[in-house]
Amino acid sequence: MYTDPIADYLTRIRNAVNAKHRIVEIPASNLKKAMTKILFEKGYILNYKFEEGEKKSQNVIKIALKYHPVTKIPAISTIDRISRPGLRKYADSENLPRVMNGLGIAIISTSQGVMTDKEARKLHIGGEVLCYVS
Repeated sequence: MYTDPIADYLTRIRNAVNAKHRIVEIPASNLKKAMTKILFEKGYILNYKFEEGEKKSQNVIKIALKYHPVTKIPAISTIDRISRPGLRKYADSENLPRVMNGLGIAIISTSQGVMTDKEARKLHIGGEVLCYVS
């Protein structure tokens, strides 16, 4: 049985936001760490911490979710997986997706590393469209 670790990562964040949790713990990988850094840089999460376990398989990412201080509306309204193991979605530099007409971000896995659609467009490189965040 194969599970999709990126879909699991996104689902854990989505479920934590829907349940109004402050912190969510997710098993770590290099790709998930890069995605977490992008979410932090773009202001979708409050903070994050990478915790090392005794064994390699026990590494964890702790993510502090971000909410509006008065209305308690989460910063992440939607987070959707685009490319899946059964159907990969790729985009070249001319056809990179725009999420909510530029108000959201698409996280792209490129040959230069994981980055947003705007950064990939600026560098004129394409790649695998991992997810949309808005």
